[in-house]
Amino acid sequence: MRASTNAEPSDVIASTSGVSSDHAVTGTPAGTDVDRRPADTEAVPVRHPGRWLATAVVALLGAMMAVSVVTNPRFRWGVVWEYMFDASILDGVRLTLLLTVVAEALGIAMGVVLAVMRLSPNPVLSRSAWAYIWFFRGTPLLVQLIFWFNLAALYPEISLSIPFGPTLMSGDANTLITPFAVAILGLGLNEGAYAAEIVRGGIAGVDSGQSEAAKALGITHIQTLRRIVLPQAMKLIVPPLGNQTILMLKTTSLVSILALADLLYSAQAIYARTFQTMPLLIVVSIWYLAITSVLTVGQHYLEAYFATGEHRAEPEKLLHRWKRNLIGLRREGSSTRKEAS
Repeated sequence: MRASTNAEPSDVIASTSGVSSDHAVTGTPAGTDVDRRPADTEAVPVRHPGRWLATAVVALLGAMMAVSVVTNPRFRWGVVWEYMFDASILDGVRLTLLLTVVAEALGIAMGVVLAVMRLSPNPVLSRSAWAYIWFFRGTPLLVQLIFWFNLAALYPEISLSIPFGPTLMSGDANTLITPFAVAILGLGLNEGAYAAEIVRGGIAGVDSGQSEAAKALGITHIQTLRRIVLPQAMKLIVPPLGNQTILMLKTTSLVSILALADLLYSAQAIYARTFQTMPLLIVVSIWYLAITSVLTVGQHYLEAYFATGEHRAEPEKLLHRWKRNLIGLRREGSSTRKEAS
């Protein structure tokens, strides 16, 4: 018997026996795959054979290297541990840290000033800053250190005087330009050129509408930079400046040519006497790796502090991140074994 043509669609759906409303609407026969709900579907993880192959190759190479380093008697690990905390080595570590902190602080301070000068509408200030950056980025740092060390050949006496006026103070260049002063001068002035471009890039990354709004409110240019632009630019400035700080730590090894007893020079003085060249170089490398690791952790938390967002989340600890990655790797491995079984 045919259904009345005047029947409502809802009546037809309701009168259909043994078929769900979904099948009635879509016209899909009952008993097909549509009946299976997402809860009944078994999720199959994506396989990554290339990833596991790369992991196996890297693990194999790492194991081979570790066995070679541990079993090779020419590394002389006993000599390494003997000099690891030697008094002269520790003095070199302290001097290296002092050079890093002072030179980097000088470089950052000069970088901020030079970046503001580069962005100044005054062409004299802008071009002067550009010339400074061009010169110190264009000449090798080692050449600059040697130049400052031999500055007495050009200026035997260094004086501070008023142009066309009396001399305020003067002194012998060899007395004033000590190896420590040369190291700070060379490292700091060179770092200032790179820091200037980092700061300038961070300032340029802030939306120009911020400066325009501050100008409309009558805020001066210096106040705008100090209170509005620079705080927002820090999230762009901190990561490269952190890398520059780590680079500065390693660059201090160049001052060994000035006979300044930093970490590398202290090790050189020891192996020149004992002929234990490789063990002392390993000592230097371990100390640099340890200090760099500490700076890396500090950089991580500093970047998290200047992260964007009104409600800044608690920075994830590095140990928790490594633990989470390890757990994920184990879960993926167990899933792969289940599929194989």
